Amino acid sequence: MMEDIEEKENSSDHSDDSFDLDELLPVIGEFGRYQKFLVFFVCLPACIPCGFCAFNQLFMTDIPEDYWCATPNVLNLSEDLLKNLTIPFNETTGFDKCQRYKVNWTELSEEIEAMLEPNTSWPLETCLDGWHFVGIDVNASIVTQFNLICDKDIYPTYALVALNIGGPIGVYSFGILNDRYGRKISYFCCLSTLLIGSFITAISEDFWLWAFSRVIVGTTVPAVYQIPFIIALELVGPHYRSFVTVLTCTFYSFGLMLLAVVTYFIRNWVHLCWYTSVPFLLYYLYIFILPESPRWLLTKGKLQDALRILENMARHNKKEIPEWFRTSLQHKLVEMNRKSFQETDNFSAIDLFRTPNMRIKTILITLNWFANETVYLGLSYYGPNLGSNQYVSFFLSSLVELPSYVIAWISMDRFGRRWPLSILMILGGLCCILTVVLPKEAVNETLALFLLSKSMISASFLIIYPFAGELYPTEIRGVGIGFSSYVGGIGLIIIPFVTYLGRENLVLPLIIMGVLIMVGGLTGLKLPETLNQKLPSTLAEGELFGTDPTSTDLKKPLTITENTYVDADANESVDQIISLNYKPTLKRVTRPSMKRLIRQKSVMDTQKTRDGAMQLTYWF
Repeated sequence: MMEDIEEKENSSDHSDDSFDLDELLPVIGEFGRYQKFLVFFVCLPACIPCGFCAFNQLFMTDIPEDYWCATPNVLNLSEDLLKNLTIPFNETTGFDKCQRYKVNWTELSEEIEAMLEPNTSWPLETCLDGWHFVGIDVNASIVTQFNLICDKDIYPTYALVALNIGGPIGVYSFGILNDRYGRKISYFCCLSTLLIGSFITAISEDFWLWAFSRVIVGTTVPAVYQIPFIIALELVGPHYRSFVTVLTCTFYSFGLMLLAVVTYFIRNWVHLCWYTSVPFLLYYLYIFILPESPRWLLTKGKLQDALRILENMARHNKKEIPEWFRTSLQHKLVEMNRKSFQETDNFSAIDLFRTPNMRIKTILITLNWFANETVYLGLSYYGPNLGSNQYVSFFLSSLVELPSYVIAWISMDRFGRRWPLSILMILGGLCCILTVVLPKEAVNETLALFLLSKSMISASFLIIYPFAGELYPTEIRGVGIGFSSYVGGIGLIIIPFVTYLGRENLVLPLIIMGVLIMVGGLTGLKLPETLNQKLPSTLAEGELFGTDPTSTDLKKPLTITENTYVDADANESVDQIISLNYKPTLKRVTRPSMKRLIRQKSVMDTQKTRDGAMQLTYWF
């Protein structure tokens, strides 16, 4: 093995091993002027349509403060007297919202004038003439315009489910476009789908067409955000990917705060739909500035196109493409003409469950992903229901995410992944559960506990992604993250029904989400720590990782020095490595160039294939 490494290091043509852009980017600029322009003018603005279109639906389905059956006022009575006479009253629940007295008011006109109370023996009937709404205009919400109340009050919940069903469909579909035809084409197809779905939403004249349009919009969430994000991540150096990820999450929260402001001033659901979609027509201007990913071009053999983009990047960063890279491209072109790319091993999710240690880690990672994704979205959906003003509540629930991202970023590198993840999940769940002890009138206190929980879940959700990427071995990382994220996506279909329970009991959804996230946090303690550890590359190494109790001891971190040890028996068979009696032989390495082989790099970016290209993943 060591002789092979020496041969690669001494080769002058920098073959496949040095064909990695992660080696070129530090030379031409990891986060230079070119990447900064791309991040701040493309990647960050691309967060806005994702947040707008994922959550504007909450405000298009506003529920009126109160409502009751409308009755033709043939006797010209006052509103209060008409309501008192026509609507059944219960001491516990108040005026009935879905029934009225079945009376011919014209025949009783002479008696009604002297009547102050209804006759409770009168028969009842459903609301045949619509409803009278309080605190909201008829055209302000689809709930009031399409009468989605009483026996249809669950319809807005179905619409949220429809939105979330579209997500996995879109990630899969646009993922194929992304990998086969490039990031740029995929992005504009995704943007067009988003705008078409939004326009259909705005012109819908019945609920079912409206719900269908939300499925179309849902297919673009979160793909419309991830595609330009992937381009940016594939262009910045590995040392800046964590920074760009945190920065993007932060701007995503800013977008949600902006949505709260827009919805405060735009109270008509049709107008809101136009205001949160039409401005994104300007994004078609990106066609002139958005580059194709050179990493994708290289994997597809379009070497000259990739070189032109990299030369443009180097020029703007005031750097030059090194000669060894140009030589490597020439060798690669000759190799492509001579033979096709060597096929890599294919893995499936089944491989994650073949061995006991990988099986339990996969289950725990997926459970934590499910809990984080479900509760994060559930709290985001539930925010407007808490507090005295839904717009302020939603704004604050987005605002509290900002410091949580910074705290998570710092704590990950200082204290590791496992303990911050578990502590944040447990405390966040505890804050949700504590709402049950508050009296019903403690509105502000309930909102405060909700905001604390939302901030902690936002932080833990940021941690789970790189933590999972580091626990899954390199050769199956894409499959592992894809599996966990898609299973986590099931929660997005279930969670609208949980928030629907809040109509009868305000804190019940918070208790359910609190228990779920606490269970996830407690089970997360069984996962091994990855900070300062040599991360697994193969499935065999993944099976061994975490079996040694001392491997998670942060007092004995992996130190990358001149005298670093690496496994010299990397070519041993899987059966030998997994065997309990197997002990790898270690050989001392004194060359600084070997640091790259064992350096722990953050994988806080997105799902990667083995060739380094990144893929779409279903996450918010």
